[in-house]
Amino acid sequence: MPDLSFKVEEAVVVPYAAAPTLAFRLRIESARAAERIHSVVLRCQIQIDVTRRRYTEAEQRRMRDLFGEPERWSQTLRSLLWTHANVVVPGFQGSTLVELMVPCTFDFNVAATKYFEGLTEGEIPLHLMFSGMVFYAGTDDVLQVAPISWEQETKFRLPVKVWREMMDAYYPNSAWLNLRRDVFERLYQYKTQRGIPTWEQVLEEMLPVEDVVRR
Repeated sequence: MPDLSFKVEEAVVVPYAAAPTLAFRLRIESARAAERIHSVVLRCQIQIDVTRRRYTEAEQRRMRDLFGEPERWSQTLRSLLWTHANVVVPGFQGSTLVELMVPCTFDFNVAATKYFEGLTEGEIPLHLMFSGMVFYAGTDDVLQVAPISWEQETKFRLPVKVWREMMDAYYPNSAWLNLRRDVFERLYQYKTQRGIPTWEQVLEEMLPVEDVVRR
């Protein structure tokens, strides 16, 4: 049975995708270099190890929506499930490098987005756990199939600047806010009744800068 190991070498922004996407460059190595791997159907669960980094005072303030006041973080700070990703790995011997595509969202109703946007610097500690099926050449070159255990995992620290570069490229000087339909209707009535041309002007009228700064 193949003994595979996994390591993320880097993560890069995928340009011109339909949605913001990161490509995790994943190195897969076989413990037996001569063994021929026909293909791997790989599934990956990615978690954010939020307890494995320090947070500045500014970051702590931006994280209140997720974890509450910093005094309670010893009880509220827990790993977050970010996403699942899949990739079909072509045949190889020894080792191979594949790109694990991870679509990202800028929806602020999603905990991971709130967390990423709350960070101002440093790295995002990630925990990647793998499963799936490996197809390989057994004795007499007969095709065999074996499962990949969830015990196969790796760590990776994603630079915050990579996340920000991606969102700046796809949504320059913008952010997405998902509203409940009845709230949107009230906001839309406010906009049309006052003849306000843009949504930014609506929010600026309702939230004067000086009031936000004072709070």
